[in-house]
Amino acid sequence: MIFDAITGHNQQKNILQHALGNQRVAHAYLFEGPDGIGKKLMALFFARALLCQTGDGCGNCSACRKVDHHNHPDIHQLDADGAAIKIDQVRRLQQDLSLRPLEGGYKICLIDGAEQLTTSAANALLKTLEEPQPGTLIILLTSQPQKLLPTICSRCQRLPFSRLPKQQLATILMQKLDLSKVEATVLAALSEGSFKKALGSNRELFLEKRHKLIQSLSALSAGSIIPTFSFAEELAKEKETLTDILDFFQTFYRDLLLLKHAQPEDELVNLDLLELLHRQNKSTTASLLKKLTALESARFHLQRNVNHRLALEVMLMRITTA
Repeated sequence: MIFDAITGHNQQKNILQHALGNQRVAHAYLFEGPDGIGKKLMALFFARALLCQTGDGCGNCSACRKVDHHNHPDIHQLDADGAAIKIDQVRRLQQDLSLRPLEGGYKICLIDGAEQLTTSAANALLKTLEEPQPGTLIILLTSQPQKLLPTICSRCQRLPFSRLPKQQLATILMQKLDLSKVEATVLAALSEGSFKKALGSNRELFLEKRHKLIQSLSALSAGSIIPTFSFAEELAKEKETLTDILDFFQTFYRDLLLLKHAQPEDELVNLDLLELLHRQNKSTTASLLKKLTALESARFHLQRNVNHRLALEVMLMRITTA
């Protein structure tokens, strides 16, 4: 079948296959849902089926191979130029879509990160959505549909995508990455159902560096001022991964709360740190909630471009004294 290589999202597959089978493809779709869960892959498979020379997305004909290699002349991909998708990009797209297809029966455009459309670009695109050319398909992909103009959303067939269940993703990761069940379960939980995060370059951070960071955090105490400041300095250097690191700390305290309230271990994220979790399980609920509040306060200040090291020092001091 057309979408067999895509894991999950069965309802979305059925809707698109039904549209293909009945030749009732909408002129515009809005694929909405978290990043990295397969929206773009689904869009490319859908495009491949429409352009396939045998009509079933065979994967073997020249059209399918061109789609797979991202060089089909009838597929246009629109991404942000810097921080935004600008009106000049949309105008060039409109010119391309006004021409007849070169090889297939459709001219197809994928707009990835559609929430990054500027207001002028969105209004320009709206005209194309209101007056579509025959044989034109536009697929918008977004993780933040609330940032799109309501008039754009209303002119697209909306397909919401959800994260893959943790256990389903863990099974796939065991097969693809040759991980143990515990490692795969931890990685699936930390990646929040996102293939992109689970298979991305931060896998070492999620599985190995996380151990050291959480152990370092757990070793701090109220009287360890110099180690606390040294750890803050170390964290401040992790600019690109600091958000993930704060997530690690948050899941650790969440796990402690679950243990504190006698929840089953399979509900935990950090299954590979069970021994440490049980050693730390003497903290009170009030103390753990204060630690989580300190983390949230640090996130708030870090997003406002304050001095990172200072914000982290305050966070760690609040955590160690909670």
